[in-house]
Amino acid sequence: MSSESTGSFKDRMINLAGKFAATRFVRAIMDAGYSVIPFTIIGSIFLILNVLPQAFPIPGFAAVYANSLGRFSNLFQAGYNATMGILALIFAGQFTFSYTKIYAKEENLNLVPLNALFMFLMAFFITVPQLIWKNGVIQFQQSLKPDNIIGGGYAVSTSGITRIAAVGIFTGLVVGWVTVQVYRFTVKHNWQIKMPESVPAGVSNSFSSLIPGACVAIVVSVLNLALVLAGTDIFKVLYIPFSFISDITNTWWGFLIIIFLIHFLWWFGIHGATIMSSFYTPIILANMAANVKGADNFFAGDPLNAFVIIGGSGATLGVAIWLAFFSRSAQLKEIGKVELVPAIFNINEPILFGLPIVYNVDLFIPFLGAPLVSGLVSYFAFTSKLVPKIITQQPWPTPVGLSGFIGTASWRGAVLSIVCAIVAFLVWFPFIKRYDNRLLKQEQEAEAAAKRA
Repeated sequence: MSSESTGSFKDRMINLAGKFAATRFVRAIMDAGYSVIPFTIIGSIFLILNVLPQAFPIPGFAAVYANSLGRFSNLFQAGYNATMGILALIFAGQFTFSYTKIYAKEENLNLVPLNALFMFLMAFFITVPQLIWKNGVIQFQQSLKPDNIIGGGYAVSTSGITRIAAVGIFTGLVVGWVTVQVYRFTVKHNWQIKMPESVPAGVSNSFSSLIPGACVAIVVSVLNLALVLAGTDIFKVLYIPFSFISDITNTWWGFLIIIFLIHFLWWFGIHGATIMSSFYTPIILANMAANVKGADNFFAGDPLNAFVIIGGSGATLGVAIWLAFFSRSAQLKEIGKVELVPAIFNINEPILFGLPIVYNVDLFIPFLGAPLVSGLVSYFAFTSKLVPKIITQQPWPTPVGLSGFIGTASWRGAVLSIVCAIVAFLVWFPFIKRYDNRLLKQEQEAEAAAKRA
């Protein structure tokens, strides 16, 4: 392949990824993903406090825990419910707010993001109760079975109203999108009650959202009615395609595709993790919440930063350590010194752009291969039950070992995290060693030429 055709392919990739990342929907999804992180971490802290006996299976510790912190387990559960138990509201609510804000700015429309958020909450709760068509009447579903308690149409569990938790994220996104589009349509066509300028802004805004809010309620209610008459509802309809996608991500090959695409995009200088996370963030949140209730999903929480891309994209923690202490090239040794501390916290831009890895054909194979291998190791460690499932989400900069422990609430997760970092470096070693020798030779030749001059 000629350099011209290679450059053309790079340009097409950059333009395609750039256009995708710049779409309004994706930008709003990214905002939602960022906003939900602190709540998942807070919820994880409460959950860890509740599962300490499992995290530390030391003889006698369970009894000590039961007579101390265990007395407050229901309080910890309440804290968990207040975060992970309302995840759909947080995630989809932020999406709706950001999506509205983007439209207001880029189309110069009089859209109020806070009003859109309230409209979303109204519309979403129209879909939350489970309705059925029975004897010619719309009725609330009722069930008092221990594993399926539904009162007044609301499915409940120890985590609260089931459908406003992680299971409702996908429905929330659809309802949020509908809310914004209906709101935008009504404003563009001036379907608003306009108050005199002398009326306070708060009063004016409340009346201006009356007609758009009514339209949102009507559209969502009609959609809900149509599905109920068909013997289903929006949650059940969306469960089919999204559960299919979720099932794919839980396979070894689906997981590897995600890892490959992240790093393939990064090699072109495109932030692959940001783009791909807009797809999988709702899935890992829903899977993590399901794991807490007894499911066994591998792709949950944050398996990438804990077990795959340790040190940053490309799994470069071992590379940073080797560069700082063992490389012979002056250039690589300096990069290693700069990168060593950031790599501990999964930050590796100095390596990506300073080594460089981006556009560097010599390092393309290990950059993709190392995370793929560590991903396979982690996948089979979980599926073979050597390591407990992921039930919490650690902050992404959490250092190696500690990240695995927090994610699984088990020392075995910590060991796996360290093993994955070592395995990734073993893939990197022959390539980075050869690259170091090449740069060292170039430096020696340049030094010799300077002396001769």
